[in-house]
Amino acid sequence: MTHRTLFTLALCAAALALAACKPSGDSAAPAAADAPAATAAAPAAVEEAPTDVLREVDNSPAPEGLDVRAFAGSFKGTLPCADCPGIDSTLELKGDGSYTTHDVYQERDASFDSAGTWTVEEAGKRIRLDPNSKDEVDRLYEVVSNDELRMLDGDGKAIESGLDYSLRRTMSAQ
Repeated sequence: MTHRTLFTLALCAAALALAACKPSGDSAAPAAADAPAATAAAPAAVEEAPTDVLREVDNSPAPEGLDVRAFAGSFKGTLPCADCPGIDSTLELKGDGSYTTHDVYQERDASFDSAGTWTVEEAGKRIRLDPNSKDEVDRLYEVVSNDELRMLDGDGKAIESGLDYSLRRTMSAQ
């Protein structure tokens, strides 16, 4: 099996496992119930961010109408894995609207890379990763703060679990 197939299977298995743990009845988070329908923002033409500036950690809420160039950066974390201890995930959001990911499966000889474009949705509250390969599914992340993204399910809803689905901004030059 290819790394891409393994990654897709692991992602599907995790989604199914999480869906099975959801209590009966529709108990979606109130914020999700009150949220307006998603509308994808068109990718904006932006300039590259300066490369000589270190970004300081800022835990304040993300601003309305998220500025792609200002928000660009590197995010890392360990995501849950259905059949391994975790997936060390790195997400690079670039100021030109492109992204790359690098996922390494712990205790396995497997990694997966992806690239594509990212857009902002719901007035800066959500980010969509649209991979260049149409064999891959879009990934959605909630913008928790300027320095934290939280993975969402395929429908853009919070994953109800005690597990950590967050990626946090790393201190690196932009």
